[in-house]
Amino acid sequence: MAKICEITKKGSITGGRYSNRTRATQFNPCGKIRRYPNLQKKRIFVPELNKTVIVTTSARGLRTIEKKGAFRALKDAGII
Repeated sequence: MAKICEITKKGSITGGRYSNRTRATQFNPCGKIRRYPNLQKKRIFVPELNKTVIVTTSARGLRTIEKKGAFRALKDAGII
């Protein structure tokens, strides 16, 4: 299963680690790290369809569902 939010389509990004020795050595010796979104697996009831949908979404996606409503958010994402 891909680590991508079904609502916002956010995926992983790469970034640098931070070392406390950075100030002394003038460069970042730690290398790169992959950062993943905060994914949650949730069951959401859609009253318009009278059924429950299981969605893997990020915390930001849950806020989007809360704001727009379940039916509209899932329809915009192409899930239903």
